[in-house]
Amino acid sequence: MTSRVLLPLLLAGSLPGAGDDFQRWDAKQAKTVALATRVSGQVGKSLDFRVTGTDRSYNYKLRATWMTPLVIRAVARLQQLAKALTNEETRTLVEEAEAAGEIVVQVEIDPREGSGVIPNDWVALLGTRTGTGAASRAVRGASRPKLRDLPALAGGAPRDYSYEVFWVVFPAKGEDGQPLFSPADREAELSVRIGGKVGKVRWPVPDYIRGKL
Repeated sequence: MTSRVLLPLLLAGSLPGAGDDFQRWDAKQAKTVALATRVSGQVGKSLDFRVTGTDRSYNYKLRATWMTPLVIRAVARLQQLAKALTNEETRTLVEEAEAAGEIVVQVEIDPREGSGVIPNDWVALLGTRTGTGAASRAVRGASRPKLRDLPALAGGAPRDYSYEVFWVVFPAKGEDGQPLFSPADREAELSVRIGGKVGKVRWPVPDYIRGKL
């Protein structure tokens, strides 16, 4: 099953193998699911000349993985296969990961040129995407470094040390108490802002979120 076909199924939660059946996936199946919501983008514009300053990067490579329930299960299955975990131990990994928050996104950032340093005040916003490309509703995420200790949130790919990895938790409701996504929303948009530069990536709104509306 290709990633293009798999992504809508995965976000909808309709992939065969939901529930405890994920513990019967082989490594190839688990890795495919674990990487299915991984998307790439860029923060800042591309330039045709080298940056002259050294205090900041002119742009940043961006990757983001929405840790949906099935992605979490796929990563847990990879951990089970790698470490010979029992079914109960694997279910515990899933429970710990899901307790981290309703919406967890693994954000990877790689500075290009310049200082190679990511400012501490970078911001991640998650919201709906309108036809004009602007988010009509958005919430700010909170970086949770301790989530790196949860194996089922580790992601499905080996660590790429060119990137800094962050785990960002978003509320499922806005400040007004209303759900972040409405039944009519089709696309979710992650906006990452670093030092005045902006990058965006998008996914279909997952049905595990839509089902709670």
